[in-house]
Amino acid sequence: MQEAAASPFALIGRSARIREIDGIIRKLGRCDSPVLVLGETGTGKEIVARAIHLASGHGPFITIDCSLLGPLLESDLFGHTRGSFTGAVANKQGLLEMADGGTAFFDEIGELPAEIQAKLLRVLQEKEFRALGALGSRKARFRVVAATNRDLKREVEAGRFRQDLFYRLNVVVVRLPPLRERREDVPLLIDHFLERYGHNHQLTPDAIDALVKYDWPGNVRELENAIQRMVAMNTGPYLHCGDLPSTVQGAVFAARCEGLQRLSTAVSGASCTPAARIPPKGVLPMEELERRAIAEALTETRGDRGRAAVLLGIGRTTLYRKLRRYHL
Repeated sequence: MQEAAASPFALIGRSARIREIDGIIRKLGRCDSPVLVLGETGTGKEIVARAIHLASGHGPFITIDCSLLGPLLESDLFGHTRGSFTGAVANKQGLLEMADGGTAFFDEIGELPAEIQAKLLRVLQEKEFRALGALGSRKARFRVVAATNRDLKREVEAGRFRQDLFYRLNVVVVRLPPLRERREDVPLLIDHFLERYGHNHQLTPDAIDALVKYDWPGNVRELENAIQRMVAMNTGPYLHCGDLPSTVQGAVFAARCEGLQRLSTAVSGASCTPAARIPPKGVLPMEELERRAIAEALTETRGDRGRAAVLLGIGRTTLYRKLRRYHL
């Protein structure tokens, strides 16, 4: 397998889009403009945010998860003074003050409540904020990197996100492609995760091919979890198609069955005469195709009938009945 190219920003890949993003990150290290990172879940938005911060080379990196902050959101962001509300037994430094001189990364900025959006906009404009219960304002200068898997333009049109805040954040946009749009990077990512989690594990060529062809709805994060699970569940050293997650095996098998179905449909639709019902030489009847599909599923799962039924998309009882029918 090819060796992943080293990158100072921990971006694994050699696709044109990844090389373009790497170049953008290097340029962003020379300025402090706000950056909006867009992409599906699991595409690596936080990795890019940290890479932008590392490119600038100074200050702390503070992550603010806008989807997890609770009812004391203002306190978490801006801090509070002792006695400012019930339970405030001591002064507390807010996340924005902690980010002074560095980077504040707003993860899932689209989840931020409307009332906090207005206060954040003022912070970005004035470079100052007021802690809960405080009489005076505090200064804080930090770079803003925000990320979301939402379409913020649609959120603005729907009235769920402030237009002025959107334009304040939408200065430089970095769009991360889903993994299915950069399949050439999958082998490099496999190498990277095997080096991190593996113990001399290797994937067979067929297993690599299956991983490359899979669409990865969870993107790089799903691929990482898949490699980690395969390594944990198999002593190796070789990892075969039968060791792949059931979702990947199911997708591969479904693609094969779809191809067989298209072939069968093309053959059966060629003519409706009695002579045409006799399969021509080299064309298999549907029963034989089904028998071979079941046999292949059992081979892929090393005889595990439960997993074979999942791959075939049928119930276990149905599988047992067909095994008896085809004497498998």
